[in-house]
Amino acid sequence: MFVFGVAVLFKLFSIQFLQGEKYRALANTRVIKNVKIPANRGNVYSVNGNLLATSVPKYDVRIDLLTPTNQTFEAYLIPLCDSLSKYSGRSSSYYQKTLRKERANRNRFFLLARNVGYGDYIRLRNFPMLRLGAFKGGLIVEQTTKREHPMGAIAQRSIGYERFDDDGNVTRAGIDGAFGVKYLRGTDGQRKKQKIGKGQWKPLSDANEIEPKDGYDVYTTIDVNIQDIAHHALLKQLEEYEADHGCVVVMEAKTGEIRAISNLGRNKNGKYSERLNYAVGEAHEPGSTFKVMALMAALEDKVVDTSTVIDTKMGYKQFYRRGIYDTHGHGKISVARTLEVSSNIGLATIIDDGYAKKPQKFVEHLQDWGLDKPLGLPIIGEGEPVIPKPGDKLWSRNALPSMAYGYNLKLTPLQTLTFYNAIANNGVLVKPRFIREVKELDQVVESFDRDGEGDKICSEKTLKEIQNILKHVVERGTGRSLYSPYFSMAGKTGTAQTEYWMDDWKQNRRYISSFAGYFPADNPKYSCIVVIHKPSVKKGYYGADVTGPVFKRIAQKIHTDTPIIDEVESLEVKRASVEKEFKGFYETAQTYKTIMPNVIGLPAMDAIALLENMQVNIKVKLQGHGIVKSQSIDKNIKLKNNQTIILTAS
Repeated sequence: MFVFGVAVLFKLFSIQFLQGEKYRALANTRVIKNVKIPANRGNVYSVNGNLLATSVPKYDVRIDLLTPTNQTFEAYLIPLCDSLSKYSGRSSSYYQKTLRKERANRNRFFLLARNVGYGDYIRLRNFPMLRLGAFKGGLIVEQTTKREHPMGAIAQRSIGYERFDDDGNVTRAGIDGAFGVKYLRGTDGQRKKQKIGKGQWKPLSDANEIEPKDGYDVYTTIDVNIQDIAHHALLKQLEEYEADHGCVVVMEAKTGEIRAISNLGRNKNGKYSERLNYAVGEAHEPGSTFKVMALMAALEDKVVDTSTVIDTKMGYKQFYRRGIYDTHGHGKISVARTLEVSSNIGLATIIDDGYAKKPQKFVEHLQDWGLDKPLGLPIIGEGEPVIPKPGDKLWSRNALPSMAYGYNLKLTPLQTLTFYNAIANNGVLVKPRFIREVKELDQVVESFDRDGEGDKICSEKTLKEIQNILKHVVERGTGRSLYSPYFSMAGKTGTAQTEYWMDDWKQNRRYISSFAGYFPADNPKYSCIVVIHKPSVKKGYYGADVTGPVFKRIAQKIHTDTPIIDEVESLEVKRASVEKEFKGFYETAQTYKTIMPNVIGLPAMDAIALLENMQVNIKVKLQGHGIVKSQSIDKNIKLKNNQTIILTAS
């Protein structure tokens, strides 16, 4: 027994003094841990200050039922339960019974309300007992944040998000994802929590607590009014043509700022929502919208001029034993007309005749314009363009004729729009921009201006010729159904086959319809592209029918809601009818001071103003509204003080 006792004492001594630090540290790691206090993510705003994405704080309110003394608990229990009853709708007796039971069970982390907003949180923390705070009343508050988009589904994917899964993998989409790490995320804080049993942890306050630093606010280039117009114009057409998906981008011509970007795809229920950022990430064969690039290269190299006559046959021509078709036979037409009517044969003939012996020269034009490289956008997931060159696996003798009308290559919609925007911007290529500045409260942290003006993409002569042709496409070409004498537009329609390599294509034909252009045609303010994938062929699939109306609707609505011309030459605009009406009113007011005038035919408000400003104190009663039809006192009758005049208007 003596030896056993000595062994126990030795073990106690060893644990307490020899291994004490080790076990104390181990105990602390099991009962106390450092936890992260997430910083509030910065807000995302539109160019005009509208909120696009914000972090909304949510709160879990709990109570440590062992912290209040018996005296405090009994004094405040019933008032607290009455307040909780009014808040939740449950009876006060239910809360009294539950809180007494949980106190007896030594519950130090009892949940009172979960995931409540800031207003409810302030209300709860001012309830009896809870208002005493953490050390006397046992109040425990845990805060989380939830990302919300005030505009709802509109541009949700383009505005974006940053999400982490259970394995720590992160998905960063859109503007929020692109600028999250550097600007929006902020710096997390730190605090200690103590384990209180049953797997529950209670926050501790001490000197080592680090407050989180909230993220910066990002001001984008998105205009909510234009975004709303683009979203609903695209949605309407997708639903009408039962298409698979589509996108719209509106860009300000001079600055490259993206004013609207909408991406809608059909889900399993047949409804359309923002699924993927097609405008930025989906590279596909552009079809006829690429003919502008092909012809511009030919005009620059003086392979042809706009008046050169091209024989497009009657809608069919073979190139290296492969047939190329036109929708209609056009015969012999000018180079300018080949683009206006979107002749595949015409463009294939121009490019093949001009570059068959020197294909690299044609490809070099595309490379000089940057069409073979991504735009280098900050948004994650930009699609990779494909521009084949001699020696590639995709290259063959038919490569040039195919590229001439937009096949055998791939571009994203935003890449195509950037090129068209350069045409609108007097030939100057500007990089698309999604963000204007970063702010901390009202202080500008960083501004993002457009890149300096680079070299023009082509000569002035070629630029003017292409601009005229794009204008004529709408006036008398494939886009003539869009023409309006009241508002000028310029652009190019596009209709491309897609998935034509699949075995079932002839039984189930699939197309990509597009329209790229700018408006107004003579003094461009905005450029725009519309791309719709796989519209129902039973309803239509040509670019002029499917995507052209979306472009027109957007252009006219923007022009109506935000006029291009902001200047007013003069505010001193005189109209003869208004001048005559005012002169008559003024003469009547000067002539009749105490005599009843004839006010029949005057607007009711003018008649009342005239009578109430006479030199006698009278009362005027009006029956109806509009133009005075009768007066209770005839004209030329002398009026008396306190007399009542009744005017009837309709």
